[in-house]
Amino acid sequence: MRRLFSTFARGGPGAGLLLMRLVGGIALVDCGVLRLRSDPSILLTVLSVLATGAGILLLAGLWTPIAGTLVAALELWRALWRPGNPWIHILLATLGAALALLGPGAWSVDARLFGWKRIEIRTRKS
Repeated sequence: MRRLFSTFARGGPGAGLLLMRLVGGIALVDCGVLRLRSDPSILLTVLSVLATGAGILLLAGLWTPIAGTLVAALELWRALWRPGNPWIHILLATLGAALALLGPGAWSVDARLFGWKRIEIRTRKS
């Protein structure tokens, strides 16, 4: 699983990744719940549930490369095949792809589960 993550950035870059995850996750959950309330078809229901689940994973920073790839694929499909304004879907697809490529950052569940661990070896006292 560690191969999926390039680094777990701290400081300013980590804060930027956290902000990207929060904005993308909140937008996906909000859009998914609104679509589910409008009594959509079965296909749109499945896509909305997948998008909402991926948004929750991004919010937590869990399985970020997988969730980001799923978001990018779903939102590109919506941008190409759904009528209306495609720009929100293009924006969310870009955020998903960027998070899939960059990783979740230091403030995520992924960093706690799969981040580099520090092992201290104590010297034996004689």
